[in-house]
Amino acid sequence: MSKDTDSREIALDILMEILERGNYSHLVLRQALNKYQYLDKTERSFISRISDGTVEYLLQIDYVINSFSSVKVNKMKPLIRTILRMSVYQLLYMDRVPDSAVCNEAVKLAVKRKFSGLKGFVNGVLRNISRNKESISWPDDSIRYSMPSWIVSMWQEVYGKETAGIMMESFLKSSVTTVRCNKVNLPEGQREDPLGGVARAGKEEIIQSLENQGVKVSQSGISDGILYLEQYDYLESLEAFQKGYIQVQDLSSSFVGEIADPQKGDFCIDVCGAPGGKSLHIADKLQGTGMVEVRDLSDWKIAMVQENMERSGFQNIRAKVQDALVLDHDSVEKADIVIADLPCSGLGIIGRKPDIKYRMTMDQLKSLAALQREILSVVQSYVKPGGKLIFSTCTIDKMENEDNVKWFLEQFPFDGISLEGKLGKELDSPTMKHGYIQLLPGIHPCDGFFIAAFQKKAGFY
Repeated sequence: MSKDTDSREIALDILMEILERGNYSHLVLRQALNKYQYLDKTERSFISRISDGTVEYLLQIDYVINSFSSVKVNKMKPLIRTILRMSVYQLLYMDRVPDSAVCNEAVKLAVKRKFSGLKGFVNGVLRNISRNKESISWPDDSIRYSMPSWIVSMWQEVYGKETAGIMMESFLKSSVTTVRCNKVNLPEGQREDPLGGVARAGKEEIIQSLENQGVKVSQSGISDGILYLEQYDYLESLEAFQKGYIQVQDLSSSFVGEIADPQKGDFCIDVCGAPGGKSLHIADKLQGTGMVEVRDLSDWKIAMVQENMERSGFQNIRAKVQDALVLDHDSVEKADIVIADLPCSGLGIIGRKPDIKYRMTMDQLKSLAALQREILSVVQSYVKPGGKLIFSTCTIDKMENEDNVKWFLEQFPFDGISLEGKLGKELDSPTMKHGYIQLLPGIHPCDGFFIAAFQKKAGFY
């Protein structure tokens, strides 16, 4: 068996888990890559590319298969359907792989998995597509961008056809890993935080460490602490990660900490905080003072937070299991800052988790918007008079975002905090003076993300 067949067989198993058994793409791929750590970097990159690409382009791929096959995709045996899908992705989007190799390896996979009787069918469909792929055209934007038609219509109505097209195209581009440098702001030359932090490396030292391990590093140009990483194998193998110098966090997510702007000694509660990136950022900005309490719904989510806490070495952060829908009477009016990064549809991060677009429905959007209101109704009581509540989501859905801001200000004694100038001129928008910003993928240099800032009026109890 060839090396390529081994890699494709692993990709086949990954895609069966995602497309046929409904498991989450990022979790399945991460588990598989952990299992096959012994494979070299090139092979693991090949597996990731086929797995992610097939999911990203699924609607387009199915359209192509249905255009050239007498048996439609939904009538095929699941394994054959998956072999064809991953093979069509290779034919259309992996130029370095010869079409003949794609077809031959697909046939070998069908035989190995006990479908010898269908090897002629697999070979015929793929070679037909290979011969005619240059003449394929897309009937509409849903197929062109492999995006469910209801989402296409919603975004075109809200943002206009041109902006919606830029957003959807951006989701299909390969993304880099974004990290934020954990660095307590210490005086020049001082490496230990006297208030209980750990030794910290400067940004240039962090970049040098990463480059010494073969990582391609670039800077955001917007946020001083954000780096983009490419051409590495395992994040966990990087010294800068092991020592807690960097934390995986998108540029958009890092803006929560900038907008929260904690002051020394503040007590902050992050009500839906796993895996802890925003809380660690705020703990860093507190420079060893105050306390950040990270909460989430389950033990396993808090375990993720604790793992990141231990690696970072910050002492002014703690974690606890707490349902955000259940009022914690001991926390009422105790927090200077409440971070409410709430459950949402995730439509802003489709580029990182492509199966989101196939799972989400309009009814789920409505349910999530309602859930956010329930959580906000509870956690707003934790804010001291004069304190701040930062509400954020990783979606670009008006119902979950702008509509909930309007509702919140009508229901509770808060004012919107102007965000003008908070994130730099590149991101300024008319809405920022009203206390919120909607970041759009492809339009802004980050994930789709929404942030609103509120201040509790004094004298309300």
